[in-house]
Amino acid sequence: MEILKAEHLTKIYGSGENQVRALDDVSFSVEKGEFLAIIGPSGSGKSTLLHVLGGVDVPTSGKVFMEGTDVYAQNESQLAVFRRRQVGLIYQFYNLIPVLNVTENMTLPVLMDSREVNQERLEELLNILSLKGREGHLPNQLSGGQQQRVSIGRALMNAPAVVLADEPTGNLDSKNSQEIVELLKYSNEAYKQTLVVITHDENIALQANRVIALEDGKIIRDEVLRS
Repeated sequence: MEILKAEHLTKIYGSGENQVRALDDVSFSVEKGEFLAIIGPSGSGKSTLLHVLGGVDVPTSGKVFMEGTDVYAQNESQLAVFRRRQVGLIYQFYNLIPVLNVTENMTLPVLMDSREVNQERLEELLNILSLKGREGHLPNQLSGGQQQRVSIGRALMNAPAVVLADEPTGNLDSKNSQEIVELLKYSNEAYKQTLVVITHDENIALQANRVIALEDGKIIRDEVLRS
């Protein structure tokens, strides 16, 4: 079942001689439960694509559909709700709130949505992410790998339709990188969580179900590795 669809996405920054076409007529779809890796050199448009898919950066033209909803046909308040409920974002530099502890950072999207925290899901995620006993720790009391685990927990806490990860291992050593990849794969398999991961890491790309390669804002390859 199709969960995410991009139709003729174009994103242009600047104008005249300074115009940059970050995305150039990009179209593809993602099936529910798929693990998709998007690769390409720096400046190929990978992060721009992720932000457009996640409702963070409005495309110049084209459409994004999430579970059949036209994302950019929504008004600002609807779009804010969409970002909180439908999308889980994981960044390279964690983006944790420094004055909030592990539990508070993980549950922030739920609380911002004025909804009750699912304690059972929180406990399950704390266990899976090996964060039990560190619930009261602030980000500066955690290692880089632990901080990235918290950001994964935050992304999964709302049980979003799609998790979008932008270079999730880019700031970690090889041991922590592999652990993060295993956690993402676990969420994909155990929760049937749809994953779209931007990466330079060939190891991550090879573990995905499918790889899309971008170059100069265009898709140059779309390959299924395993069904």
